[in-house]
Amino acid sequence: MIDKSARVGVLMGGMSQERPVSFKSGKAVLAALKARGWDAVGIDVQPDLPFKLRDEGVDVAWIALHGQFGEDGCVQGLLEIMRIPYTGADVGGSAVAMDKIVTKRLLADTDIPMPEDSVWRPGDEFPQDVKMPVVAKFPAGGSTLGLAICQDEGELEKALVELGELGPEVLLEQFVAGEEITCAVLDGVALPVVGIVPVEGFFDFEAKYTEGRTVYEAPATRIPAATHAIAQAHSVTAYKRLGLSGVARADFLVDAEGVPWFLEINTIPGMTATSLSPMAASAVGIDFEQLVERVLLAATCHIDRHDQA
Repeated sequence: MIDKSARVGVLMGGMSQERPVSFKSGKAVLAALKARGWDAVGIDVQPDLPFKLRDEGVDVAWIALHGQFGEDGCVQGLLEIMRIPYTGADVGGSAVAMDKIVTKRLLADTDIPMPEDSVWRPGDEFPQDVKMPVVAKFPAGGSTLGLAICQDEGELEKALVELGELGPEVLLEQFVAGEEITCAVLDGVALPVVGIVPVEGFFDFEAKYTEGRTVYEAPATRIPAATHAIAQAHSVTAYKRLGLSGVARADFLVDAEGVPWFLEINTIPGMTATSLSPMAASAVGIDFEQLVERVLLAATCHIDRHDQA
């Protein structure tokens, strides 16, 4: 159990493409912790992180990192070695959830509907059996970065070249037309579903982070109550199957028949007062500061270590 005497390091920034987004989350978390009376310090995560943690006397880490080296198990492994309790999923859960391909394979035997997919690797022949439109994704991408909706073979060819430079695999998914929703899970319990309605186009990086480009509904009222409940149940199933903890957020597309198609689950969702998970928590009476503190109080090291004399 984390007590009020602990010095909290809020890990933010980092070394991924989502560094600017992480700073927004981290600064909001830091302000919330200080408002609740915690001794907290912000730490920009760089290769010298172990020294910063030592020099700042950090007792517990609130991880507000997004993307590679922060959300994928890397920093979690370092914290386990240093025996510093941390928020969110453990090393394995973080690594698995970060990879959309592995996530889908681990959920394949559940009743969660997922778009049909295939995997393309640089050097493979051009995929001939995909049905247009198709969604091409960098499996470890976040904040809609590394994603392209391809309407024809020309667009797909361009996407494969660009995404193939990011990593060894490209996920090709069946395009699902529908409304985007998201469902946060807090300590194993689903929060209300949030509806996402871009003013135009789809929920890309610009729509996500430009004020006025997207309308949010918390709880979502544009989808049937039955769909709401199903999305919540599927979110909890994914959360438990991947062994997650703290707060995580599952994203879905709801088709014309009201079926929620699972896309991914994020182990460190955006964390500002206007982010989706805090928005969902607010709908059940948990304000932003309370949510941040609740996540902190659940911080732990997940791996038992038996030091040798």
